Amino acid sequence: YTGSPGAGVYPVGMPPGLEVPPMQNQPPGNGGVIWMPAPPPPPLYCPPGLEYLTQIDQILIHQQIELLEIITGFETNNKYEIKNTLGQRVYFAAEDTDFCTRNCCGPSRPFNIHILDNLGHEVINLQRPLRCSSCCFPCCLQELEVQAPPGTPVGYVVQNWHPCLPKFTIQDEKRTDILKIIGPCVVCSCCEDINFEVKSIDETLPVGRISKQWTGFVKEAFTDADNFGITFPIDLDVKMKAVMIGACFLIDYMFFEHGADSKQRAGVW
Repeated sequence: YTGSPGAGVYPVGMPPGLEVPPMQNQPPGNGGVIWMPAPPPPPLYCPPGLEYLTQIDQILIHQQIELLEIITGFETNNKYEIKNTLGQRVYFAAEDTDFCTRNCCGPSRPFNIHILDNLGHEVINLQRPLRCSSCCFPCCLQELEVQAPPGTPVGYVVQNWHPCLPKFTIQDEKRTDILKIIGPCVVCSCCEDINFEVKSIDETLPVGRISKQWTGFVKEAFTDADNFGITFPIDLDVKMKAVMIGACFLIDYMFFEHGADSKQRAGVW
């Protein structure tokens, strides 16, 4: 990592354009990003960098608006701020895909998303292979691998075949089914949030929720920069919290990322 004291810290070898903004705790009024204070030492079961997640039961994910994308119409690498309910940044996420992949494959593109902490350390890595997301192809549905730290899988998000509903299974590192995610029949609405319910494996008990938040007519019409909220029990396994964050990104790309025709999917079809 490079950088002088007081300056931004950047990972060595990070692809151009994916650098993380300056990452210090700064007091309000200085124009800097306010980061969530460093948590206490983690429990033994917590992967390094996920200590923040042990203290919270809700997290907000805000995609940054890319002016170049709006002006040219070419898809750029997505970037996101991941915040707590106080508005303090917990992590910063940046997509790492090439120009051809983004603009030829559109929302179905495979991706590698780096999630970094306030020191610029990559603490979570999300890997999505190229798969089909239509229910017409049940043998090649979507899947996402969550690594924390990078190189160490802690869980998976697997799309389940269903003729009407968006459904996913959250699995641990051993591919054991842990939770279910069930979305609405029509993943489209106006002036209200769209909720994906997180439930127990038998789908009887509510566990949490992934919500795509309504951001207003202008932003919804002219950008694909979306806001999400994730809720989960504060005592949920921190690895599963990380996998739920990964599930949120997969849902964003599948249902709310505009394609080259500026349209988005409204369901499993």
